[in-house]
Amino acid sequence: MTFNYRKTVTYRLAQTAKAHRARSSSHLSRIGLHPGQETVMKVLADQDGQTMSQLAAILGVQPPTVTKMVSRLSAQGFVNRQASDSDGRLARVYLTDLGRERIAEVDRAWKRLEKEALTGLDEKDRKRLRRLLRTIERNLAAANGIDLDAEDEAEEAEVIGD
Repeated sequence: MTFNYRKTVTYRLAQTAKAHRARSSSHLSRIGLHPGQETVMKVLADQDGQTMSQLAAILGVQPPTVTKMVSRLSAQGFVNRQASDSDGRLARVYLTDLGRERIAEVDRAWKRLEKEALTGLDEKDRKRLRRLLRTIERNLAAANGIDLDAEDEAEEAEVIGD
């Protein structure tokens, strides 16, 4: 008998991620964003003035990916890059006023997507799913030699303790 990859958790996870990205794209396009751009903006809303390297590390992507995303966001007027006061070789990325205004719309889009994705799941199932997904994330990160930082783990403890 052949291996039925369609019955694996990882296949279902990949299919879910594709469906999530497609639906996310639908919501975000209404506010002039592409999937991934909103995450850059949310990171900056949490702590404005990140360097490109810091953004890449937080987002878990390569620096050229961040450069492309920031360039597009800058062209749209949502962020701007400024030379660092302490080190002229570093560029820091800041939300513009328009970018800050857009954060509330991003939050609404995420809430709509969350509601659509989790329809039919009660709060207990939602918490369990978050915990299970976080375990999978940790396992895959460890297999890639990535140690998830303490801030993420502290954040997860807050979510589970809700």
